[in-house]
Amino acid sequence: MLAACSRPSGPIVIGLAGPFSQPRGTSMLRAAQLAVEQINARGGVKGGKAGGGRPLKLKVADDSGSENVAMRVAEQLYADPAVLAVVGHLSSDPSKAAARIYGGGATPLVMVSPSASNPDLGGINPYFFRICPSDLQHGTELARFAWQTLAARRAGIIYLNDDYGRGVRHTFAAAFTRLGGVVVEADPAVPETRSLEPYLSRMRQGGVDVLMLATERPEAELALREMQALGLRWPVIGGDALTGIEADGALAEGVYVSSAYLADRRDERNGAFVADYARAYQGQRPDHRGAGAYDVIYLLARVIAEAGPDRKAIRDNLVQVGRGKPSFEGVTGTVIFDANGDVPGKQVMIGVIRDGRLVTETER
Repeated sequence: MLAACSRPSGPIVIGLAGPFSQPRGTSMLRAAQLAVEQINARGGVKGGKAGGGRPLKLKVADDSGSENVAMRVAEQLYADPAVLAVVGHLSSDPSKAAARIYGGGATPLVMVSPSASNPDLGGINPYFFRICPSDLQHGTELARFAWQTLAARRAGIIYLNDDYGRGVRHTFAAAFTRLGGVVVEADPAVPETRSLEPYLSRMRQGGVDVLMLATERPEAELALREMQALGLRWPVIGGDALTGIEADGALAEGVYVSSAYLADRRDERNGAFVADYARAYQGQRPDHRGAGAYDVIYLLARVIAEAGPDRKAIRDNLVQVGRGKPSFEGVTGTVIFDANGDVPGKQVMIGVIRDGRLVTETER
């Protein structure tokens, strides 16, 4: 038994897996470390089955945002009997690859993703959970915002040709069409794409009045630069993978981004988190990936305190959060898991980039 392998007074080890060598992984790593430091400063994980005051320890693994690397990371974390659960992975494709490892074998390992949003992940195995809304919610909310708030009727879409990009593209297009809008053109991008100008020029000819970017930050930056060169001034909206583009300053000014979390969320718990994060990291603000990881660490600490240091017991406790056991109140909101390990009650918000910050958009 895993419980028997853990010394009652030793640290409780949680894996942390994400693209930490890349800018998009920075907030996730920092916020997870902050949560662990806070929990340990208060005496560690305390509870009936966990023992008294055991420190938390992270086993950090960089998956490089790659499916192949994520599988190797998952194999390493799975094979370590001290690892009781995993926070991660950050994005959908690595999460899907890793979930096959964590969910198999004789001693499956819980993974709780802060931000992997592909709908196909829901119910992928009984040990997978996430605390973020899926692309179904992001695409639908972006479509509603484009139609109602921006009064857009003809949309152009540029999407990254992977699970994330295709997922946001399809859900946006379906919802926008149901509202009465027309998707004039939808064009794929890959990391090797050198220019989006042909797509943008065709969209101008087709008469679009909003551009939806279902891409990562590099493709969005390319689109924004080429829009400037072409003199195009469409409103630009995009999914949460654009988070971080606010660092580009004037280039990203006015871009609308859907997110499960915004740092200016008005909540006492979140206010304390944002202030603590700023003190720890030289005035920086957490993004949705960081806030999600922070919540997952605290959630797992609660669960391990109740269930004890046993992989199956942790899973059995997690699945009851909000359904037999109390919901979890975090900085990202209320966590109540459904039968697929999803949080259908979590809301998607629309932020706008103003003066280099992603802030809550106020309806016009």
